[in-house]
Amino acid sequence: MKNIALVGCGLVGGSWALVFSRAGFDVTLYDPSPAAVQTALDVARDAAETLARQDLLHAERVEDVLARLHAAPSLAEAVRNADYIQESAPERLAVKQELYRDLAVAAGPDAVIASSTSGLPASAFTAEIPGRARCVVAHPINPPHLIPLVEIIPAPWTDPSVVARTHALMQAVGQVPIQLSREIPGFVVNRLQSAVLAEAFRLVEDGICSPNDVDAAMSDGLGLRWFFMGPFETIDLNAQGGIADYCRKLGPMYYDLAREQADPRPWGEALIARVEDARRARTPASDLDARKAWRDRCLARLVRAKKEIVQDQE
Repeated sequence: MKNIALVGCGLVGGSWALVFSRAGFDVTLYDPSPAAVQTALDVARDAAETLARQDLLHAERVEDVLARLHAAPSLAEAVRNADYIQESAPERLAVKQELYRDLAVAAGPDAVIASSTSGLPASAFTAEIPGRARCVVAHPINPPHLIPLVEIIPAPWTDPSVVARTHALMQAVGQVPIQLSREIPGFVVNRLQSAVLAEAFRLVEDGICSPNDVDAAMSDGLGLRWFFMGPFETIDLNAQGGIADYCRKLGPMYYDLAREQADPRPWGEALIARVEDARRARTPASDLDARKAWRDRCLARLVRAKKEIVQDQE
């Protein structure tokens, strides 16, 4: 695959643009809103400059990376020669259904059409289009130019070769793809995140600890391990006899906790206000953009640190 088309721009589109262009691919961007295309180009430019200062632009020059980005005046023009299309349209089912009807006609017959959707299964918006076997979900973790994980989720009719091609492309551009065997609500990352968030809100609602303490439990506790190890490797290394020993010793405790946590609770307005007040006390609304920029700088530094950790392991 040589030619990449991004359909649906803005923040996610701009981040995807940088992922592909810094890997040497020509990228065409299209959005019905010219302002969204400009936002994507601005995001790519700003992020490229930041990464270059931290030696994370794959040894590329900023101007060369940006020169590979091209805005298209129409959907047909954007996807005409595309080998791979990354769709990042709004998370509204009707919008995606209409867009995919247009993509089915405009895209070449061998082009892979992948969606950035964070929750809608591909089967919900590709069922009625011709060539649906080339459609798949490639869900990034935002922002993808800093967080490499991509979830690849096939629809029931997705051709296995499309999954394989998408997986190979993600590896080629420096992302870390994981492959699901079938569609499932929330995919993998959001299901894991939902379990953590459910318990975080429960601890605050029950008065066990404050929102700031919950954040500290993750950022200064679990997060330090989970930064470079997954939950299975974590418990494998936390017992003398490995994962089987851990499960024999602590499995019953976790089972009891799971039973206690089995009653899902809605996040009520009072609870949301309590957490919101705690967050605004730490970060005023006027400082959120600056805090997000700080987050991205931290992510870039963590990417470098993790590369060094992985190299040390090897």
